[in-house]
Amino acid sequence: MMTTSFLAQAAQQGGAAGIGGMLFPMILVFALFYVMMIRPQQRREKERLRMIAELRAGQRVVFAGGLIGTISEAREATFVIEIAPKVTIEVARGAVTRVLKEGEAVTLEEPR
Repeated sequence: MMTTSFLAQAAQQGGAAGIGGMLFPMILVFALFYVMMIRPQQRREKERLRMIAELRAGQRVVFAGGLIGTISEAREATFVIEIAPKVTIEVARGAVTRVLKEGEAVTLEEPR
């Protein structure tokens, strides 16, 4: 019902020009929001999922909780991680935030 009254009011104030005058800036703001916020986030998530799919046994990884370990076994939905000699835990694949390169030390800031 609000839409009908809005259209009727717009028709009284200049017809299609009134609606177009409001609609164009709204579309422009949405397009800008999509380009600046949504698209980069989708790209980062796609890269993260690809990185998780490529993980193999023997790689050192950092998890969301700050846990660091070496993958000893990659299962369908989880990883078996060795966090200390002969100490293993099972962690969900989605918890991986980063793969450490050979000899790389963990820093407080995540590289971009």
